[in-house]
Amino acid sequence: MEGFPDFESRPSKDKIKILKGTTTVGLVVKDAVILAADRRASAGFFVANKMVRKILYIDDKIGITTAGSVADLQFIYNYMKNIYHYNQISGNRPITVKALATYLTNILSQNKYFPYLVQILMGGYDTQPRLFNLDYLGDMTEETYVATGSGSPVAMGVLEDGYRPDLSGDQAMDLAARAVSSAIKRDSFTGTGVIVTKITKDGHAEKEIYLNKREVM
Repeated sequence: MEGFPDFESRPSKDKIKILKGTTTVGLVVKDAVILAADRRASAGFFVANKMVRKILYIDDKIGITTAGSVADLQFIYNYMKNIYHYNQISGNRPITVKALATYLTNILSQNKYFPYLVQILMGGYDTQPRLFNLDYLGDMTEETYVATGSGSPVAMGVLEDGYRPDLSGDQAMDLAARAVSSAIKRDSFTGTGVIVTKITKDGHAEKEIYLNKREVM
């Protein structure tokens, strides 16, 4: 109609360019969920920041890995954290990892035509370790091990070779760190170092690994 914008003026998939310049990894073992990610933030081919934190915690037993638009990720993270703690102070029973992931996937799905440009792994421990992979359109899958981002083909090969459900938490941390470290060596968008965290029924513990300490400076 004259005077009104074209309804189909929303950006097409061809025009939405998602720069997945990162590597994130998640895996589930008997008593823990492991999340790992590199520390490099890229803007196209430019290294925008060498020391970005890509693992964030909703609470002590639920964490997410982040990839995509920083602004969208900040909004999503703060929103989910507020939902979790509002439920807690309202006297309701604790939100499970699956319930929180489902809530987030509904938000992403409702906004799929003007999407939040994010790729998120959500892992945590409620009655058992759980790991979910969510994309910007609202797809959600539960995984035992997964890698996302530009370095995922390299990282996934390492996971496929070394993953076993009976790995200990520390062994799984070493495997996740090795997967991301391998991606750092072969993917130019992945770099600096690795943050890897182990989430159990007692909380989380994380460590940082740097292949080249001079790059941190």
